[in-house]
Amino acid sequence: MRALRGWMLAVLATVLLSCGGEPASPCGPTTAQVAEAIDGDTLLLEGGERIRYLLVDTPESTGGAKDCFGPEAHAFNRGLVEGRRVTLAYGEACTDRFGRLLAYVSVDGREVNSLLVERGHACVLHVPPAGRARRAEFESLEAEARRARRGVWGACSPVPCQR
Repeated sequence: MRALRGWMLAVLATVLLSCGGEPASPCGPTTAQVAEAIDGDTLLLEGGERIRYLLVDTPESTGGAKDCFGPEAHAFNRGLVEGRRVTLAYGEACTDRFGRLLAYVSVDGREVNSLLVERGHACVLHVPPAGRARRAEFESLEAEARRARRGVWGACSPVPCQR
């Protein structure tokens, strides 16, 4: 019986992978459909999971808040991911203190987290241990956006997401 069960699990795994199924991470799904871009740095997946972008903090644009460049960051995020299938990669921590999954999100081979920072739609937000491995990379992207006065760095004074 044990051999039959092992064989059935192997067949099931092979079928799932050959049909495009992705094994789930211990944190959550590795691919998913985005139901809604809640704001510039948070998504709602069709499965009901809330995803918070790792290492990214955009100006607020929900709950009555309208920070400088918040609506622009939200629109940029929405245009990239809403209604699209995304790939999710998790860092050192699965969730934040609000229970949202923390992930790097990619669509069509482009990572949204780094695009938001590079284009000046977001500041870097590092809450240890999440994102430790890529913190310096993101801080470098932010420094370049500042120098070029992209997004919030050219439009806002003070920059609302800067801590």
